[in-house]
Amino acid sequence: MKTIFPALLCLMPAVFSYVVVAEETVSNQPALEALWHTKELRVPESVLWHQQQHNGKTDTWLFVSEIDGQGSAADAVGGVALLNTDGTIRNKDWLRGLNAPKGLAVYQGKLYIADLTEVVIVDIASAKILNKIKAPDSVFLNDVTVDSKGVVYISDTRKNRIYKLEQNQISIWLDNVEAANGLKVVGEQLYIAAGDKLLKLDLTDNTKQIKQVAIGFAERADGLEPVGNGDFIVSCWAGLVYYVSADGRIKELLNTKALKLNTADIGWDQATNTLYIPTFLGNSVQAFKLSY
Repeated sequence: MKTIFPALLCLMPAVFSYVVVAEETVSNQPALEALWHTKELRVPESVLWHQQQHNGKTDTWLFVSEIDGQGSAADAVGGVALLNTDGTIRNKDWLRGLNAPKGLAVYQGKLYIADLTEVVIVDIASAKILNKIKAPDSVFLNDVTVDSKGVVYISDTRKNRIYKLEQNQISIWLDNVEAANGLKVVGEQLYIAAGDKLLKLDLTDNTKQIKQVAIGFAERADGLEPVGNGDFIVSCWAGLVYYVSADGRIKELLNTKALKLNTADIGWDQATNTLYIPTFLGNSVQAFKLSY
């Protein structure tokens, strides 16, 4: 079920001082315009925009991980659905039989899924599971990201830990990252959404020194997506979405707490500036256009 919204959700300063502000300055603030709202999903936790070439044509769709049960239950009722980028459902049952699947990442024709205590690797062309790899001493695998060499990084939020998957082996890579959740590799940097902070570290630095990019999210951070020039969009599961500037400034883009709509692990289409938000207990995915 898809609903189209014409509304524009604009950011406005919370406090005004008695000073004349140039109209151009106000209009350049980031804002979200609602595009569509697709319902009838099954506890969607993560959305991943994907594009590939097939028979000389470009095909684009959204992967949506669906827990379809309890977030920490090994109940084999979860899966992955496919949506078209206009919000219509492409394949409701593309993959089933998973255990509370959450974060998603793609590398060289394979989909990597954080599935409670395992990383599930799926051949995208056939929708067949190629491998399930157990993460040692894991409890709640939450997000995944892949670097340019195919090394996969996985967060375990309840263990405050990040794992590394390389050559079909998962090992503990980094401990003591409180509330580690969303992950994203950008170049040689690994960005981490953790608690009220956005963090980063240089993957070429063997000391694994963590640096703070931003702080001050009102709820625990969940998903993150780079939007260019060092800026990010960060979601908080409780129903908040922030714009994070490269210099660490944060601005609230969306607040759906009163509507009791979660904002879980977001997806992003850089070409069209489209943000995709899985609403978790809202059993839907929403799309928004980002403008400045």
